[in-house]
Amino acid sequence: MAQFDTIRSAAGARAAQIDEGLRAHMNKVYGTMSVGLLITALAAWAIAGLSITSVPNEYQIGADRYLTELGYTLYVSPVKFVLMLSPLAFIFFGWGALMRRGSAAVVQLGFLAFAAVMGISMGTVFMIYTPYSIAQTFLVTAIAFAGLSLFGYTTKKDLSGMGTFLMMGVIGLIVAMVVNMFLQSPAMMFAISAIGVLIFAGLTAFYTQDIKNTYVAMATHGDQEWLDKAAYDGALSLYISFLNMFQFLLMFMGQQE
Repeated sequence: MAQFDTIRSAAGARAAQIDEGLRAHMNKVYGTMSVGLLITALAAWAIAGLSITSVPNEYQIGADRYLTELGYTLYVSPVKFVLMLSPLAFIFFGWGALMRRGSAAVVQLGFLAFAAVMGISMGTVFMIYTPYSIAQTFLVTAIAFAGLSLFGYTTKKDLSGMGTFLMMGVIGLIVAMVVNMFLQSPAMMFAISAIGVLIFAGLTAFYTQDIKNTYVAMATHGDQEWLDKAAYDGALSLYISFLNMFQFLLMFMGQQE
Protein backbone atom coordinates (compact mmCIF):
# COMPACT_ATOMS: atom_id res chain seq x y z
CA MET A 1 0.00 0.00 0.00
CA ALA A 2 2.84 2.36 0.89
CA GLN A 3 4.49 1.51 -2.43
CA PHE A 4 1.26 2.31 -4.27
CA ASP A 5 0.99 5.68 -2.50
CA THR A 6 4.58 6.46 -3.44
CA ILE A 7 3.91 5.65 -7.10
CA ARG A 8 0.72 7.72 -7.05
CA SER A 9 2.51 10.68 -5.46
CA ALA A 10 5.31 10.48 -8.04
CA ALA A 11 2.73 10.36 -10.87
CA GLY A 12 0.92 13.36 -9.41
CA ALA A 13 4.16 15.32 -9.10
CA ARG A 14 5.05 14.45 -12.69
CA ALA A 15 1.60 15.56 -13.93
CA ALA A 16 1.97 18.85 -12.05
CA GLN A 17 5.39 19.36 -13.61
CA ILE A 18 3.99 18.75 -17.10
CA ASP A 19 1.10 21.18 -16.44
CA GLU A 20 3.56 23.84 -15.32
CA GLY A 21 5.75 23.23 -18.36
CA LEU A 22 2.70 23.34 -20.64
CA ARG A 23 1.69 26.75 -19.31
CA ALA A 24 5.21 28.07 -19.90
CA HIS A 25 5.22 26.51 -23.39
CA MET A 26 1.88 28.08 -24.35
CA ASN A 27 3.01 31.45 -22.99
CA LYS A 28 6.08 31.20 -25.21
CA VAL A 29 3.91 30.32 -28.22
CA TYR A 30 1.54 33.25 -27.68
CA GLY A 31 4.37 35.62 -26.81
CA THR A 32 6.31 34.75 -29.96
CA MET A 33 3.16 35.06 -32.07
CA SER A 34 2.46 38.50 -30.56
CA VAL A 35 5.99 39.70 -31.30
CA GLY A 36 5.58 38.47 -34.88
CA LEU A 37 2.30 40.38 -35.27
CA LEU A 38 3.90 43.53 -33.86
CA ILE A 39 6.80 43.28 -36.31
CA THR A 40 4.36 42.73 -39.18
CA ALA A 41 2.23 45.73 -38.19
CA LEU A 42 5.25 48.04 -37.80
CA ALA A 43 6.77 46.90 -41.09
CA ALA A 44 3.46 47.35 -42.93
CA TRP A 45 2.91 50.82 -41.44
CA ALA A 46 6.47 51.94 -42.18
CA ILE A 47 6.54 50.67 -45.77
CA ALA A 48 3.13 52.22 -46.46
CA GLY A 49 4.43 55.57 -45.26
CA LEU A 50 7.37 55.29 -47.65
CA SER A 51 5.15 54.19 -50.55
CA ILE A 52 2.63 57.06 -50.55
CA THR A 53 3.21 60.73 -51.26
CA SER A 54 1.06 63.80 -51.85
CA VAL A 55 3.53 65.09 -54.44
CA PRO A 56 1.87 64.66 -57.88
CA ASN A 57 3.40 62.13 -60.23
CA GLU A 58 2.25 59.61 -62.82
CA TYR A 59 1.34 56.94 -60.24
CA GLN A 60 -1.88 58.42 -58.85
CA ILE A 61 -4.03 56.06 -56.72
CA GLY A 62 -6.51 58.51 -55.22
CA ALA A 63 -7.25 62.12 -54.42
CA ASP A 64 -3.91 63.73 -53.57
CA ARG A 65 -2.41 60.25 -53.16
CA TYR A 66 0.43 59.02 -55.34
CA LEU A 67 2.82 56.10 -55.25
CA THR A 68 6.47 56.78 -54.70
CA GLU A 69 9.06 54.92 -56.78
CA LEU A 70 9.36 52.42 -53.94
CA GLY A 71 5.59 51.95 -53.82
CA TYR A 72 5.41 51.39 -57.56
CA THR A 73 8.27 48.88 -57.44
CA LEU A 74 6.76 46.86 -54.57
CA TYR A 75 3.08 46.89 -55.46
CA VAL A 76 2.73 47.54 -59.22
CA SER A 77 5.84 46.26 -60.97
CA PRO A 78 6.50 42.49 -61.40
CA VAL A 79 8.27 42.60 -58.02
CA LYS A 80 4.77 42.43 -56.48
CA PHE A 81 4.52 38.77 -57.52
CA VAL A 82 7.80 37.97 -55.77
CA LEU A 83 6.53 39.76 -52.66
CA MET A 84 3.22 37.93 -52.87
CA LEU A 85 4.61 34.44 -53.43
CA SER A 86 7.74 34.46 -51.26
CA PRO A 87 5.82 33.94 -47.96
CA LEU A 88 4.00 30.94 -49.47
CA ALA A 89 7.28 29.51 -50.76
CA PHE A 90 8.82 29.91 -47.31
CA ILE A 91 5.92 28.15 -45.57
CA PHE A 92 5.70 25.24 -48.01
CA PHE A 93 9.40 24.71 -48.69
CA GLY A 94 11.64 26.67 -46.31
CA TRP A 95 10.06 26.27 -42.89
CA GLY A 96 10.19 22.47 -42.82
CA ALA A 97 13.88 22.46 -43.69
CA LEU A 98 14.54 25.09 -41.04
CA MET A 99 12.74 23.02 -38.41
CA ARG A 100 14.72 19.89 -39.33
CA ARG A 101 18.19 21.38 -39.63
CA GLY A 102 18.24 24.67 -37.76
CA SER A 103 18.79 25.32 -34.07
CA ALA A 104 16.02 26.85 -31.96
CA ALA A 105 17.68 30.26 -32.28
CA VAL A 106 17.82 29.97 -36.09
CA VAL A 107 14.16 28.87 -36.22
CA GLN A 108 13.19 31.88 -34.09
CA LEU A 109 15.15 34.20 -36.38
CA GLY A 110 13.45 32.64 -39.41
CA PHE A 111 10.03 33.28 -37.89
CA LEU A 112 10.84 36.93 -37.15
CA ALA A 113 12.25 37.46 -40.65
CA PHE A 114 9.10 35.92 -42.11
CA ALA A 115 6.97 38.30 -40.03
CA ALA A 116 8.93 41.28 -41.39
CA VAL A 117 8.50 40.15 -45.01
CA MET A 118 4.78 39.64 -44.38
CA GLY A 119 4.64 43.20 -43.10
CA ILE A 120 6.17 44.53 -46.30
CA SER A 121 3.71 42.53 -48.41
CA MET A 122 0.82 43.87 -46.29
CA GLY A 123 1.81 47.52 -46.68
CA THR A 124 -1.19 47.99 -48.97
CA VAL A 125 -3.49 47.50 -45.96
CA PHE A 126 -2.36 50.87 -44.55
CA MET A 127 -2.50 52.39 -48.02
CA ILE A 128 -6.07 51.30 -48.78
CA TYR A 129 -7.98 51.20 -45.48
CA THR A 130 -8.59 53.86 -42.85
CA PRO A 131 -6.67 53.56 -39.56
CA TYR A 132 -9.97 53.30 -37.64
CA SER A 133 -11.24 50.35 -39.66
CA ILE A 134 -7.86 48.61 -39.36
CA ALA A 135 -7.90 49.02 -35.57
CA GLN A 136 -11.55 47.96 -35.35
CA THR A 137 -10.98 44.83 -37.44
CA PHE A 138 -7.85 43.96 -35.46
CA LEU A 139 -9.82 44.16 -32.20
CA VAL A 140 -12.61 41.94 -33.56
CA THR A 141 -10.01 39.45 -34.83
CA ALA A 142 -8.22 39.43 -31.47
CA ILE A 143 -11.45 38.72 -29.57
CA ALA A 144 -12.46 35.95 -31.98
CA PHE A 145 -8.96 34.46 -31.91
CA ALA A 146 -8.87 34.43 -28.11
CA GLY A 147 -12.21 32.64 -27.91
CA LEU A 148 -11.33 30.08 -30.57
CA SER A 149 -7.90 29.38 -29.09
CA LEU A 150 -9.40 29.00 -25.61
CA PHE A 151 -11.90 26.52 -27.03
CA GLY A 152 -9.12 24.53 -28.69
CA TYR A 153 -7.13 24.47 -25.45
CA THR A 154 -9.96 23.43 -23.12
CA THR A 155 -12.23 21.22 -25.23
CA LYS A 156 -12.22 17.49 -24.60
CA LYS A 157 -13.34 16.85 -28.17
CA ASP A 158 -10.64 15.54 -30.48
CA LEU A 159 -10.19 18.10 -33.26
CA SER A 160 -7.51 16.17 -35.15
CA GLY A 161 -10.01 15.06 -37.78
CA MET A 162 -10.53 18.70 -38.75
CA GLY A 163 -6.90 19.20 -39.73
CA THR A 164 -6.84 17.43 -43.11
CA PHE A 165 -10.22 18.84 -44.10
CA LEU A 166 -9.23 22.40 -43.23
CA MET A 167 -5.85 22.17 -44.97
CA MET A 168 -7.60 20.96 -48.12
CA GLY A 169 -9.82 24.02 -47.73
CA VAL A 170 -6.75 26.28 -47.55
CA ILE A 171 -5.39 24.81 -50.80
CA GLY A 172 -8.76 25.29 -52.47
CA LEU A 173 -8.84 28.86 -51.16
CA ILE A 174 -5.41 29.65 -52.62
CA VAL A 175 -6.46 28.24 -56.01
CA ALA A 176 -9.68 30.27 -55.95
CA MET A 177 -7.77 33.46 -55.09
CA VAL A 178 -5.33 32.90 -57.96
CA VAL A 179 -8.22 32.31 -60.38
CA ASN A 180 -9.98 35.45 -59.15
CA MET A 181 -6.86 37.50 -59.79
CA PHE A 182 -7.77 37.09 -63.48
CA LEU A 183 -11.58 37.07 -63.16
CA GLN A 184 -11.79 40.03 -60.74
CA SER A 185 -15.25 38.87 -59.61
CA PRO A 186 -16.63 40.76 -56.55
CA ALA A 187 -19.07 37.91 -55.83
CA MET A 188 -16.28 35.34 -55.89
CA MET A 189 -14.12 37.57 -53.66
CA PHE A 190 -16.97 37.84 -51.16
CA ALA A 191 -17.35 34.04 -51.09
CA ILE A 192 -13.58 33.59 -50.70
CA SER A 193 -13.54 36.02 -47.78
CA ALA A 194 -16.43 34.33 -45.98
CA ILE A 195 -15.01 30.84 -46.45
CA GLY A 196 -11.54 32.07 -45.49
CA VAL A 197 -12.77 33.41 -42.15
CA LEU A 198 -14.43 30.07 -41.35
CA ILE A 199 -11.41 27.99 -42.39
CA PHE A 200 -8.89 29.95 -40.33
CA ALA A 201 -11.27 30.14 -37.38
CA GLY A 202 -11.33 26.34 -37.40
CA LEU A 203 -7.56 26.16 -37.82
CA THR A 204 -7.06 28.41 -34.79
CA ALA A 205 -8.85 25.92 -32.54
CA PHE A 206 -7.20 22.93 -34.25
CA TYR A 207 -3.66 24.33 -34.00
CA THR A 208 -4.11 25.27 -30.35
CA GLN A 209 -5.16 21.75 -29.40
CA ASP A 210 -2.38 20.26 -31.53
CA ILE A 211 0.26 22.47 -29.86
CA LYS A 212 -1.02 21.40 -26.44
CA ASN A 213 -1.17 17.69 -27.30
CA THR A 214 2.27 17.73 -28.92
CA TYR A 215 3.84 19.24 -25.82
CA VAL A 216 2.15 16.75 -23.47
CA ALA A 217 3.25 13.85 -25.67
CA MET A 218 6.86 14.97 -25.97
CA ALA A 219 7.51 16.65 -22.59
CA THR A 220 8.59 13.36 -20.99
CA HIS A 221 11.53 13.12 -23.42
CA GLY A 222 13.09 16.26 -21.95
CA ASP A 223 14.47 17.53 -25.28
CA GLN A 224 14.34 21.27 -24.57
CA GLU A 225 15.84 22.21 -27.94
CA TRP A 226 13.05 20.37 -29.74
CA LEU A 227 10.38 21.86 -27.47
CA ASP A 228 11.71 25.35 -28.16
CA LYS A 229 11.49 24.74 -31.91
CA ALA A 230 8.00 23.30 -31.45
CA ALA A 231 6.98 26.53 -29.68
CA TYR A 232 8.13 28.61 -32.66
CA ASP A 233 6.38 26.22 -35.04
CA GLY A 234 3.15 26.61 -33.06
CA ALA A 235 3.59 30.38 -32.99
CA LEU A 236 3.89 30.41 -36.79
CA SER A 237 0.72 28.34 -37.20
CA LEU A 238 -1.33 30.62 -34.92
CA TYR A 239 0.26 33.74 -36.44
CA ILE A 240 -0.84 32.68 -39.93
CA SER A 241 -4.37 31.87 -38.71
CA PHE A 242 -4.69 35.25 -36.97
CA LEU A 243 -3.32 37.21 -39.92
CA ASN A 244 -5.58 35.49 -42.43
CA MET A 245 -8.67 35.96 -40.28
CA PHE A 246 -7.75 39.64 -39.97
CA GLN A 247 -7.32 40.10 -43.73
CA PHE A 248 -10.54 38.30 -44.64
CA LEU A 249 -12.52 40.20 -41.99
CA LEU A 250 -11.01 43.45 -43.26
CA MET A 251 -12.61 42.78 -46.62
CA PHE A 252 -16.00 42.89 -44.84
CA MET A 253 -15.37 45.54 -42.21
CA GLY A 254 -12.70 47.76 -43.73
CA GLN A 255 -13.47 51.27 -44.94
CA GLN A 256 -11.26 52.46 -47.76
CA GLU A 257 -9.48 55.80 -47.82
